[in-house]
Amino acid sequence: MYNNNSNKKQGTVVFKRFGRKGYSLFSVLGREVLISVLSVATLQHASAGSVSMKPVSADTIATKTDREMTLNEVSVTGSRAPLTRAQAARMVTVLERADIQAAPVQSVNDLLKYAASVDVRQRGPIGAQTDISIRGGNYEQITILLNGINICDPQTGHNAFDFPVDISEIERIEVLEGPAGRVYGTSSLLGAINIVTRPHSSTSASAHIEGGSYGYLSAGARANVACGKWNNQLSGSYTRSDGYSRNKNGGLNADYSGGKAFYQGSYDDTDIYVNWHAGLSAKGYGSNTFYGAKWDDQYEHTLKTYTALQAETKRGRFHLKPSIYWNHSEDRFELFRDAPNTYPFNYHRTDIFGVNLNGYFDWILGRTAVGAELRNEDLLSGNLGEPLDNPHHISGTDRYYDHGINRTNVSFVVEHNILLHRFTLSAGLVAVKNSWNGMNMKVYPGVDASYRIGNAWKIFASYNTSLRMPSVTELYYSVGGHVADKNLKPEEVSAIEGGLKYSINGVTAQASVYHNNWKNMIDWIRYTSDGADAPWQSVNFTEVKATGFGAQLNLNFRQLLPTQSLLKSWNTSYNYLFQEKDIAADVQSKYSLEYLRHKLVSNLQLNLWSRLDLGVNFRWQDRRGTFTDFDGEVKSFTPYSIVDARLSWTAPKYKLYLEANNIFDKTYVDYGCVPQPGTWFIAGMTVEL
Repeated sequence: MYNNNSNKKQGTVVFKRFGRKGYSLFSVLGREVLISVLSVATLQHASAGSVSMKPVSADTIATKTDREMTLNEVSVTGSRAPLTRAQAARMVTVLERADIQAAPVQSVNDLLKYAASVDVRQRGPIGAQTDISIRGGNYEQITILLNGINICDPQTGHNAFDFPVDISEIERIEVLEGPAGRVYGTSSLLGAINIVTRPHSSTSASAHIEGGSYGYLSAGARANVACGKWNNQLSGSYTRSDGYSRNKNGGLNADYSGGKAFYQGSYDDTDIYVNWHAGLSAKGYGSNTFYGAKWDDQYEHTLKTYTALQAETKRGRFHLKPSIYWNHSEDRFELFRDAPNTYPFNYHRTDIFGVNLNGYFDWILGRTAVGAELRNEDLLSGNLGEPLDNPHHISGTDRYYDHGINRTNVSFVVEHNILLHRFTLSAGLVAVKNSWNGMNMKVYPGVDASYRIGNAWKIFASYNTSLRMPSVTELYYSVGGHVADKNLKPEEVSAIEGGLKYSINGVTAQASVYHNNWKNMIDWIRYTSDGADAPWQSVNFTEVKATGFGAQLNLNFRQLLPTQSLLKSWNTSYNYLFQEKDIAADVQSKYSLEYLRHKLVSNLQLNLWSRLDLGVNFRWQDRRGTFTDFDGEVKSFTPYSIVDARLSWTAPKYKLYLEANNIFDKTYVDYGCVPQPGTWFIAGMTVEL
């Protein structure tokens, strides 16, 4: 289901226009070139709508050649400067729009379950709350981006996936595995996930509605107006569910209700490309036992807004790409739903302002990129941070934000890329200084290299480093059986990776080995020898080492067996991870020592008849670690396997579909003792106007 965009098969290329780069010719060596128009998913450094790429138009999912490729437009996210996919030294995994449309999912959270290297620890369905990590890390150790803009919340990573855009409007999802400090800056300790939205190129509109088990209902609409150099699109959606479980008193405790609205626009001429977005996500959900098995009627409400303005120059030797953004979020947690007198609600508000300037230029020794970012994080809270001299009123209540923290992060990046015929070397560093806790400027280097062997093989290797600042929750959350340490040190990691990729004639295979070495890793631990009421403490582990292996195989049957029509594609991938840390036997970890030892995912796409398609998804995973059940007993996680499916009928102006999740009604948990839903059926339709 996942496609690696950095080295696709050497197939037919359709010519659109001449590239202005001297290296454009290498993109078509050994290929057949046709005079027509195709489309391919493209990537660029931390950018969703860059000047140098056009959005994918995935009208069909028949063949990989139904893409658009311009010789100078194919660039990837694995480096600071845009490089052609043939030149890219680092592998980037891309989930394309066709894959998103074919998946039996309702949220980005669910979608990422089908990536072998991604650990999705779900507390609630429909994207209610999910902790997502990469390669054995935790949910705080990756950077989440919306159209290339960092939307991570310094309060906590629990609600990082509150996207303001409906999944039907997502163009692609880019996953960069491993430390990405010089590409995405701080917080990208073990990788990054970039959600790229889909602006339509022509005036159009669409609507969708779906419903199913547990009182589930979702509806949304989109309208786009394109006029010359201007493009404006507005979309919105609403989703609700009664939930799949009840509390001890018989009331709802996994219910969900939320809405999203998203506006994006752009201006494009021969000199400059400018794009902007503004989005809102508001939701409330029953969080049953999310934050403690003792209380089964918890509730949480979040409100988030996102705004950003980005640009890129298109003429001249030096290309500039500035951006400015503001992210705002509000969170209300209720340990006892609608009962503030029983236990006061927790209120938090964060405002994040950022501005960055990136640029690159070509010269005789290759391509050089430079960049700088200023990011200010301001948090107001009822219980997190330092006491405030001037408390702020909490809207709609008689209470005040009387705690808070403000910190500013400054980073500078320089990277140079040596581009030869078959060899690429990309090396650089990021220098970081944060105002929190008197942190001094620190430098984190990285280097990636790749070599293409013939038209089918590619070997690659990398060494990268990065860091992450502690979240405010890790620093100050000392309530409800938790004891935080406000003197935590930043996490640091160094990682090496090497691998081999093969891609030709409908077959793509890849294998890699990686090793991560954490320093000052942050985790919540408790000493089980102190009894069931032992507090959870935020601590810096001195060192944790992890070694992993990943492999994937993708078969495109439309190319391998062109005379048949039943089989479309089959993809399978596997990830193995082993972590080592010398700790006492009575230490229980929430995150660092709970990780996926094994994860296997597979996807089969079939065309049953005419426009009728069937997709079947399978995943099996085995988690290491322990959790405390409702009776206070420490238990180990149990391996489980899940099968999902989607049946769809696709016509030019409409689509009908039926989805089934957890078909065999397996009982399982991803986190603690929060049981996940059994079999869940959904039926829906989409109409294009």
